[in-house]
Amino acid sequence: MSSAPEGATPGFLVWRLSMKWRVAVDRAVAPLGLTHAQYSLVATLSGMHRSGRRPSQRQLADHTGLEALYVSKLARTLEAAGLVDRTRDPADPRAVQLSLTARGQDVARQAIQVVQRLHDRLLQPLGGLDSARTKDFTRELRTLLDAPLTGTEEEQS
Repeated sequence: MSSAPEGATPGFLVWRLSMKWRVAVDRAVAPLGLTHAQYSLVATLSGMHRSGRRPSQRQLADHTGLEALYVSKLARTLEAAGLVDRTRDPADPRAVQLSLTARGQDVARQAIQVVQRLHDRLLQPLGGLDSARTKDFTRELRTLLDAPLTGTEEEQS
């Protein structure tokens, strides 16, 4: 039985699912001292570190979909917690590069494991992470994420 009302619009369902996920991740990573948004940054930094990248705050904002100002605030909070290093980019003194500290790498590893288990539980009704339904669902989500929503109807006419 769905907790969404009968006749709910796709937009409402996307919003409800995103809220359900955000709350679940917040609860899951709280014991590690993280919020969902902070998890997004440390997990992304962890992945970028593995591929040899040290992103600027702007690059991290673009990658996560978060506002650059919010990424800056989160990075300062994570720096104060000893999880992130913020340094000036030698190629662009206006830019700040981010990297995980050793402690940040450890916390990121633990958080990624916690969220992966949560992810597996979320996708179980579709047959799990590797199921055909999940692959189709992921493809549909990418289609929606790639669709522009900027401008008014008058501007698009």
